[in-house]
Amino acid sequence: MEKIGNTVVYLAERIPQLSKTKLLKLLYILDEISIKKSGIPILNLKYKVWKFGPVSEELFIDLSTEPTLLDKFIERENDGSHIKAKVGFNDDEFSDNDIELMNFVIEKFGNKSAKDLVSYTHRINSPWYNTAKENSVLELLEKEIINNTEFLIDMGQIISHDERKLEIYSEYLESH
Repeated sequence: MEKIGNTVVYLAERIPQLSKTKLLKLLYILDEISIKKSGIPILNLKYKVWKFGPVSEELFIDLSTEPTLLDKFIERENDGSHIKAKVGFNDDEFSDNDIELMNFVIEKFGNKSAKDLVSYTHRINSPWYNTAKENSVLELLEKEIINNTEFLIDMGQIISHDERKLEIYSEYLESH
């Protein structure tokens, strides 16, 4: 939880008016790009296929009320719709690559709207799209007949074409 909390602090310190939806998308994008790059997720969260997904249900719940898991890291700003860092960023659990990756994601996606990020994570052949389609819920989610599912996204599909990275990813999952 320390690494997740400090990642949220890092993003909140650098992205003005950070909403819950935007934060949840950025955390997913961090993991997706990290896995693409090295085969190892930066946060290793579990993501479910939801209407505005992919979503870490645990963090969604925590950010929907007064934070408990992330309580020592963030607070909600006055209107409750934005997230603000409570503490300074602690880089103890971060490699130089982690920091570079976070900076890349902030630079490339930090000024995008939550809606833009949802579109990005829902692109054709994305892990969210493929998982929703394989489980016959894509149309239900797109037509807003349902809002969420219990289907977990297999992040390994991001690198399924790369045997070496897939092996690194599998070994990482076994050890964590």
